[in-house]
Amino acid sequence: MINDVYNARILALAADIPRLGRLPAPQASARAHSRLCGSTVTIDLVMDGDTVADFAHEVRACALGQASSSLMASHIIGASAQELREVRDTMWKMLRENGPPPAGRWEDFKVLEPVRDYKARHASTMLTFDAVVDAIGQIEAARAAAE
Repeated sequence: MINDVYNARILALAADIPRLGRLPAPQASARAHSRLCGSTVTIDLVMDGDTVADFAHEVRACALGQASSSLMASHIIGASAQELREVRDTMWKMLRENGPPPAGRWEDFKVLEPVRDYKARHASTMLTFDAVVDAIGQIEAARAAAE
């Protein structure tokens, strides 16, 4: 039922998104857009080695995109590139392949589990993950080119 997707926890996360805005000097910026619903998330990222040191984002998305972005902003500082790729893959499998929700420090994302039943909502839920992984790839590519 659609009410499971737009539950009180999702709506609370969407209403209180931390780390909104842009960073003055990001190492990378990435934008993810859903053609289906028009949602867009733009992120700025700074990494210290393999660890996220700073993050900010602009979120122009539906409640699910907002909730997902809110959770990302609450958990990303201190995360490694590998960890972020893994959580993106876990979320994708949770939504598309009926896989388990993320665990450990990412278990709060299980609140998005009901979205799996609404394929049209998958893209907006994944925007923040796709933008973060894109930015990580940009940073890694720039470092490799500088070597």
